[in-house]
Amino acid sequence: MWIPTEHEKYGVVIASFRGTVPYGLSLEIGDTVQILEKCDGWYRGFALKNPNIKGIFPSSYIHLKNACVKNKGQFEMVIPTEDSVITEMTSTLRDWGTMWKQLYVRNEGDLFHRLWHIMNEILDLRRQVLVGHLTHDRMKDVKRHITARLDWGNEQLGLDLVPRKEYAMVDPEDISITELYRLMEHRHRKKDTPVQASSHHLFVQMKSLMCSNLGEELEVIFSLFDSKENRPISERFFLRLNRNGLPKSPEKPERHCSLFVDLGSSELRKDIYITVHIIRIGRMGAGEKKNACSVQYRRPFGCAVLSIADLLTGETKDDLILKVYMCNTESEWYQIHENIIKKLNARYNLTGSNAGLAVSLQLLHGDIEQIRREYSSVFTHGVSITRKLGFSNIIMPGEMRNDLYITIERGEFEKGGKSVARNVEVTMYIIDTNGQNLKDFISFGSGEPPANEFHSFVLYHNNSPRWSELLKLPIPVDKFRGSHIRFEFRHCSTKEKGEKKLFGFSFVPLMQEDGRTLPDGTHELIVHKCEENTNLQDSSRYLRLPFSKASLLGTNNQAIKATKESFWITSFLCSTKLTQNGDMLDLLKWRTHPDKITGCLSKIKEIDGSEIVKFLQDTLDTLFGILDENSQKYGSKVFDSLVHIINLLQDSKFHHFKPVMDTYIESHFAGALAYRDLIKVLKWYVDRITEAERQEHIQEVLKAQEYIFKYIVQSRRLFSLATGGQNEEEFRCCIQELLMSVRFFLSQESKGSGALSQSQAVFLSSFPAVYSELLKLFDVREVANLVHDTLGSLPTIMHVDDSLQAVKLQCIGKTVESQLYTNPDSRYILLPVVLHHLHMHLQEQKDLIMCARILSNIFCLIKKNSSEKSVLEEIDVIVTSLLDILLRTILEITSRPQPSGSAMRLQFQDVTGEFVACLLSLLRQMTDRHYQQLLDGFGTKEELRDFLLQIFTVFRILIRPEMFPKDWTVMRLVANNVIITTVLYLSDALRKNFLNENFDYKIWDSYFYLAVIFINQLCLQLEMFTPSKKKKVLEKYGDMRVTMGCEIFSMWQNLGEHKLHFIPALIGPFLEVTLIPQPDLRNVMIPIFHDMMDWEQRRSGNFKQVEAKLIDKLDSLMSEGKGDETYRELFNSIIPLFGPYPSLLKKIERETWRESGVSLIATVTRLMERLLDYRDCMKMGEVDGKKIGCTVSLLNFYKTELNKEEMYIRYIHKLYDLHLKAQNFTEAAYTLLLYDELLEWSDRPLREFLTYPMQTEWQRKEYLHLTIIQNFDRGKCWENGIILCRKIAEQYESYYDYRNLSKMRMMEASLYDKIMDQQRLEPEFFRVGFYGKKFPFFLRNKEFVCRGHDYERLEAFQQRMLNEFPHAIAMQHANQPDETIFQAEAQYLQIYAVTPIPESQEVLQREGIPDNIKSFYKVNHIWRFRYDRPFHKGTKDKENEFKSLWVERTSLILVQSLPGISRWFEVEKREVVEMSPLENAIEVLENKNQQLKTLISQCQTRQMQNINPLTMCLNGVIDAAVNGGVSRYQEAFFVKEYILNHPEDGEKITRLRELMLEQAQILEFGLAVHEKFVPQDMRPLHKKLVDQFFVMKSSLGIQEFSACIQASPVHFPNGSPRVCRNSAPASMSPDGARVIPRRSPLSYPAVNRYSSSSLSSQASAEVSNITGQSESSDEVFNMQPSPSTSSLSSTHSASPNVTSSAPSSARASPLLSDKHKHSRENSCLSPRERPCSAIYPTPTEPSQRMLFNHIGDGPLPRSDPNLSAPDKAVNPTPSSWSLDSGKEAKNMLDSGKLLSPPVPPRPTQTASPARHGTPLSPSPAGRSPMKGSMQSFTPSPVEYHSSGLISNSPVLSGSYSSGISSLSRCSTSETSGFENPVNEQTVGMLTYSVPEEPVRKESKTPPPYSVYERTLRRPTPLPHSLSIPVTSEPPALPPKPLLARSTNLENGSRRTEQVPRPRPLPRKVSQL
Repeated sequence: MWIPTEHEKYGVVIASFRGTVPYGLSLEIGDTVQILEKCDGWYRGFALKNPNIKGIFPSSYIHLKNACVKNKGQFEMVIPTEDSVITEMTSTLRDWGTMWKQLYVRNEGDLFHRLWHIMNEILDLRRQVLVGHLTHDRMKDVKRHITARLDWGNEQLGLDLVPRKEYAMVDPEDISITELYRLMEHRHRKKDTPVQASSHHLFVQMKSLMCSNLGEELEVIFSLFDSKENRPISERFFLRLNRNGLPKSPEKPERHCSLFVDLGSSELRKDIYITVHIIRIGRMGAGEKKNACSVQYRRPFGCAVLSIADLLTGETKDDLILKVYMCNTESEWYQIHENIIKKLNARYNLTGSNAGLAVSLQLLHGDIEQIRREYSSVFTHGVSITRKLGFSNIIMPGEMRNDLYITIERGEFEKGGKSVARNVEVTMYIIDTNGQNLKDFISFGSGEPPANEFHSFVLYHNNSPRWSELLKLPIPVDKFRGSHIRFEFRHCSTKEKGEKKLFGFSFVPLMQEDGRTLPDGTHELIVHKCEENTNLQDSSRYLRLPFSKASLLGTNNQAIKATKESFWITSFLCSTKLTQNGDMLDLLKWRTHPDKITGCLSKIKEIDGSEIVKFLQDTLDTLFGILDENSQKYGSKVFDSLVHIINLLQDSKFHHFKPVMDTYIESHFAGALAYRDLIKVLKWYVDRITEAERQEHIQEVLKAQEYIFKYIVQSRRLFSLATGGQNEEEFRCCIQELLMSVRFFLSQESKGSGALSQSQAVFLSSFPAVYSELLKLFDVREVANLVHDTLGSLPTIMHVDDSLQAVKLQCIGKTVESQLYTNPDSRYILLPVVLHHLHMHLQEQKDLIMCARILSNIFCLIKKNSSEKSVLEEIDVIVTSLLDILLRTILEITSRPQPSGSAMRLQFQDVTGEFVACLLSLLRQMTDRHYQQLLDGFGTKEELRDFLLQIFTVFRILIRPEMFPKDWTVMRLVANNVIITTVLYLSDALRKNFLNENFDYKIWDSYFYLAVIFINQLCLQLEMFTPSKKKKVLEKYGDMRVTMGCEIFSMWQNLGEHKLHFIPALIGPFLEVTLIPQPDLRNVMIPIFHDMMDWEQRRSGNFKQVEAKLIDKLDSLMSEGKGDETYRELFNSIIPLFGPYPSLLKKIERETWRESGVSLIATVTRLMERLLDYRDCMKMGEVDGKKIGCTVSLLNFYKTELNKEEMYIRYIHKLYDLHLKAQNFTEAAYTLLLYDELLEWSDRPLREFLTYPMQTEWQRKEYLHLTIIQNFDRGKCWENGIILCRKIAEQYESYYDYRNLSKMRMMEASLYDKIMDQQRLEPEFFRVGFYGKKFPFFLRNKEFVCRGHDYERLEAFQQRMLNEFPHAIAMQHANQPDETIFQAEAQYLQIYAVTPIPESQEVLQREGIPDNIKSFYKVNHIWRFRYDRPFHKGTKDKENEFKSLWVERTSLILVQSLPGISRWFEVEKREVVEMSPLENAIEVLENKNQQLKTLISQCQTRQMQNINPLTMCLNGVIDAAVNGGVSRYQEAFFVKEYILNHPEDGEKITRLRELMLEQAQILEFGLAVHEKFVPQDMRPLHKKLVDQFFVMKSSLGIQEFSACIQASPVHFPNGSPRVCRNSAPASMSPDGARVIPRRSPLSYPAVNRYSSSSLSSQASAEVSNITGQSESSDEVFNMQPSPSTSSLSSTHSASPNVTSSAPSSARASPLLSDKHKHSRENSCLSPRERPCSAIYPTPTEPSQRMLFNHIGDGPLPRSDPNLSAPDKAVNPTPSSWSLDSGKEAKNMLDSGKLLSPPVPPRPTQTASPARHGTPLSPSPAGRSPMKGSMQSFTPSPVEYHSSGLISNSPVLSGSYSSGISSLSRCSTSETSGFENPVNEQTVGMLTYSVPEEPVRKESKTPPPYSVYERTLRRPTPLPHSLSIPVTSEPPALPPKPLLARSTNLENGSRRTEQVPRPRPLPRKVSQL
């Protein structure tokens, strides 16, 4: 049976429990549980971390702990009774545990490990506390350590600051808010601003002396030296080193480590030095032989110096090496450190052994006890303490010191009958009264124990030695009297015996006969001569002699022989027991000399303060003894002396002696009658204040009044005890009279000089200290009334004296802090006068810091919920007096600009915070009655209105995030609790007084605004808190947001028709509230939206205002970055808000305005999606495509769907900034052009907007034009810049602004120059598909074309996209994805390169235009792109795959042209067409011929600095032809079977044959040009090419051209054959050519190999792209490279930078075998092996696919309509036609020169109408990755005689097969119009013959070798000036046949191509 527990209420889980039993509760080790019931070894209860889930668990798993229970029963609460520090530690460690793991996940390793150590340390300390064996002091210390570590961890993890009192957490409800603020501020200040230590200590550790030739022991002496005052400021640290230079006692750290203590802040300056003197112990001369002398002397060795400034940086100086110097002459040893400091280099040099002293130094800060705690290891191991010389800055009572410092300065000695000076050694002894040596009282320095005697170092041959050795003699006080010091002088012989001969002595007594010690200063002692064997043991024999030269002057003792020898010492006494002052001794012995009393009292002010405090008690006894002896005579003198001593203790040096005086008054003072005299004298002084001219002495008296009153009160108490309370009334009267005199003096106003006000200030500053003394004798009320009257007598004029006003306020402050004020009875008496003065100061806004402190203290005494009557009355008084002025003060100080200095700003924040805390304290104390009285107290509604506006404004200020530091959550929650309580009180007043006819918009608006920002505070968003923190907040305060939301709803319902005043103004704020993910709050707020829409509909019949406000607010919320990661949750909730949420949508659907309401919701929903994407993208660090794409999406949405012009323009500029940051200058220009299009050239004024000033529309448009031109210039888009230059020039011209017109024309000219002179890189274009639901809305399941960056190829682009979308999966095929991919919860990227199809062909087809110009039109204003996918149609012929290999060509049409406002645009439309194998073959040959012509032309005009590209191209074509390159085409298309089956292809077959013939002519001409320019080392290769060419011709049956070609000029544009820019040669397999019996090993298509017999790498790449998927024999995949030297062998033949331009979509084609699919997938999408989209021609119109036709009437230049924009520039790379495995290709690339093609000639004649083919879609040209061009040279004429051309001769049939190579895989190159992508098979030309008649006819046609442009224009003859004269140069090329297209294709393509692009129309700008 389950029984409720009585005592077992709380426990901790000690083993995890899975809860597998029925009703079991799963628990983890460490959880805390609350127990409700028990039964047979089981408990029932819940875990405190999740109190909603209850269950059972074994009792054995629980460790019970003591706890107390509140609210017993169903809602009982258990509170552990353990120490609050333990409770805090436990909960904090739980919170840290979770966050600590997250640190590891976030890779914050440093903080992770530091926190781990701190947590372990806290656990250890927790165990110590729990054991309970600690002493009280140790427990305090442990708790201090725990709280320090808890605070550190909380700060590091960004947790809240915990208010603590005595190391325990404070409940904010148990203390006043002002006290809470002080606790928070104290902890915050402690954290932020460490207190500057006033005491500093220097730690010194001696490591070693590094020296090459030591061999002797050393003494090292450290001390601190003040170079400014030229004296040592510390004792010495003395240590001994062994012969190796190491410390002699390494096991005793105190022997080689020392702490120089008690350095003041004034001593941390540059002129304080650490000096190190080194003395060696050994022979007299450092180089003497060892046996020279056995006696050891102390001899100078060296000195080192270091400025303490080097340590002020705070760094520890480990292993610091100090240079050791030696003086040049020993006599200057005493000042060597000064010489080194002054850098007098002539007086010292480095020691001969170049010694270095290794030391470790560290500067420590804080008092010595703190240092002992923080550096306990130093003190544990042992360290010697080196004191300052004399007392420290602060003398502590009880400090016992009796140190006499003796400095052995110098001596003057005679030679003593010797020829040389003596080697003098001084020996010192201390002799007591009995003549015995005092043992162990001579200290050489810290680190060395005291010794019995001291031996000075010896200076060699010096009769005037200077030692300057400082010694400390710590002689006890009782040994001082009668003792003396004796100095013995010996000459140290350097002879073998090394004996020391005594020749004199000196002595000095320590104390004089009158009890005074040896006075400080230098003493010249007499050197008494004596013999070597003189016995000095009997001191009485010489003590009768005079000891100093000073004493000789006083005595005329003739017995002493006159001596010139002297010895100087300096003494300095530091004693707390002995004195050297005679006046002090006279005062203390006043009874022996009564006649000297007056003089002694007068001299007391001249005695040093340290002497007085040493004998403080004796001095005070003396004074009061004199007062008792004769008060009439000495009363005034004693009073003055007492005042002097009291004020002496105010000095900081003696401040610590105040407790000594307090103890004296309490325990030793016995002057029972003194009070009369003290009151009498004090009153006498006070009465004369107003009359006295000099008030310095009176002010001294007033300053000492605290202790004077102490003496008066104690004296009166002693008197009462002695007499039983006699004369009580008399005493009261005396005090009353004294205070009346004070009141009179205080009430006087200062006239003229400020002496009186100074005296008043002095009195007021010390008066509060008197209260506690008066309370000892008087009743509390009496004292309170006395103080009230005294403070009330102060003048109220504020402008009298600011300093006096400040002191008055300080006096009030001290009064509030005094013991008197804490008593409720006295407080009620004092409060009015305190509030009166505070009110005056606050009104004047003076001394606000002091006012804040006083107010804080007042409220600290009033505890929360104190219902005592006295407290309620006090609150009444405070509310009446201060509430209004307090609100005004807060408004005033928060509206001021903050000071600039950090200290001032801190002070400013402090005073603001204190006033806020005071206001909150007052409001928290106010009850219903107080509020009612306050509101009833306002006379008029205006006053009430002003008050409410004022308090609402103050509340808004309090809610500001900057009001309190960010980790003050406790303070913020308390403030919010007070605010909401007050608002609930005040909302009633609002309803009662300001509704209906008294409605006031301003006050209601202020109320709603306050409520909204209250709800939106960050500190109230409980969802962001940890579970434990959220639980605590809810338990203490509940969810204050819901409370305020309910209040908003209630007040809104009360408004009635006045709601219209707040629509649409409150839509934004209320929307912000609904975004908070709090269901209850939303339930309250959502009906308000319906209400707003309803009222708006009633008023205006639409939602325009609601919609506009809603959209603006949504945008601004995103701009502010609200929500962070939780914003997506808010989004998921805002859809229910407008969508399926039960209330709003249903209500809307019931309304008459349902349609517009639902439309509004849909629009807002779509906008929200885009805004959320935008916010997510903006959180990324770097600018990437996502950010730009998202901004473009949002920008278009604002323009097209919302028509929000201002937001549209804002996002234009956001996009512009993104482009600039990413250096997309062209896109930035296009973006800004959107804004420019909205403006007109008018003088309409525009307001200030964004970064634009107020200006006219003309000025802004001009500025935009210039900015856009600048960006087009930076983006190298100069043509666009020229257009804008012209537009703005027209404006300048119309205004006759010739100055700017001139500048603009010059700018335009400079852009033209740049077009011609500067190189432009042509970008690659890539198609990117974004598939899957995980992509942002604006990308999801869409495809885009992207303009790549400079030099960016497919591989780099793909990597960039994967970096931008790190979770995306790259698709390895180019097929369109299916629906499963679209709907997948993932991200899929499909990327491949595409080829641009230029919009306009006119410039591209025109001959004579430089490539610099054409390059712009190839890659700008591009709408269409294409890519190709090869596939097999029908049965595949394994012997010849070309028969069935088709190409699927896809054209992509974009929504906007590239480049534009983004680097990528969405694909709007796809068009797919199929190309037959024959058409592919034609394109391959056309492109190869164009490439050859281009290279030949460039070589002729010397545009190529290197002939290698031509060499490689020729080699590839000729070698492939020799090896049967075109035989596959012959087999496929020239056989009878194909011709019969495809009668419609007759013209195409003819065209293919013509191209083969043309290629043979071009090759021959190319070889002639090649011979002219080929370098000598390549002559053998050229000869080989010629031989192979003849083999090729003979193998194909072609006769010599020279026999049949007539002499005619060669007509190439620019003097060279016209060449396609896209030199993409086709590759052909010769396998199957009937004329060639052998089969090349590389004659089959292969995926990853290149043909060694490659005619054209370009072509082979294209064909391999097409055929790589085909099912061919295994030979394809087992090919070996051909040994041919002219082949493009293996992979070496491809240019490493050339990429194929389009994907081979056949990767997943069902027609391909798996093996080939795999092989294809591995290679298809790589940038080096681009798919074959670059192979096909790009006509302007798809129908214009023309084949060459013979022109009967004189061949004229023709234009090629198939030339596309990207097809203009020559591929400067050697592509992959290589002479020797790509070496030439490498040479070409290494040369770094890019060649440009010639400009095509003008068009002449239309295409033949006879050619009709299958409609084919256009296909763009591929481009080389190496872009750019050289300046073309002037073409040189080529003269040439030949017999003519037999174009259709059967001998020549098949001779042009060398346009096809054997399917070698390579990259595509960029040429103009046509690309030859088809896998052509060699055409069987030898079986095909043509009649000779047409040949003869054509042979007569002059000029036979013109190149034609294919276009539909009228034929235009070539000017004669461009024709080339006949020469004996190589033969010219035959004319190029015209390529025609079918008419129906032409018409069809026009329909698709000519669709006009939608351009945004310019709109008027609404004053932007």
